[in-house]
This record gives sequence, C-alpha cells and structure tokens, in this order.
Amino acid sequence: MLVLVCYDVNTETKAGRRRLRRVAKVCESTGQRVQKSVFECQVDVARFEELERRLLAEIDPAQDCLRMYRIPGTRGFEVLEHGMFKATDFDAPLVL
Repeated sequence: MLVLVCYDVNTETKAGRRRLRRVAKVCESTGQRVQKSVFECQVDVARFEELERRLLAEIDPAQDCLRMYRIPGTRGFEVLEHGMFKATDFDAPLVL
C-alpha cells in the first residue's frame, strides 16, 4: 500500500530541531521525500506498523503533528504531479 506521511514538528527549541531531523531520517529510510515534510512510502502492513511505531517514538504529541494516510492500491488511483519534482515510479523498470 502507498502511505503518505506528513508531519509538522515544532522547531522553536533545540530539542524540536533534533526531533525534526530524527523524524525525517525515519521517513527517508522508508520512502521518498515529495515535499519538505511529506513522504510517500510503499509498504506492506508490517512495515506500516513499524514505521508508525518509529515515528510515534520520535515526536512530541504535545507540540508536534503526525498524519499518515493509507492509500490502498485500488484500480484508478493516480497521483497528479505539477512543477519540478518528479517522483520515482518503483513499479516501473529501473535502468541503472
């Protein structure tokens, strides 16, 4: 399934800036950055649960916001892209 991870970490303190870097590292290890605080992750149920657990361990729920959207691989699903960034299609053939 495709998971869209969006976060907003309070960076007013040094601890907040550290949390922001740690949240980004967790996301980078699982998916691709599509905007500064938005990642697309192609995962199965077990990896989704692991990703959620790791992210919840990093954020401060009193100061930060984490949203995870599970997008099932249903027929007719599409992502419309505009602008400079072009996402990697992991289902397409990769040429090295």
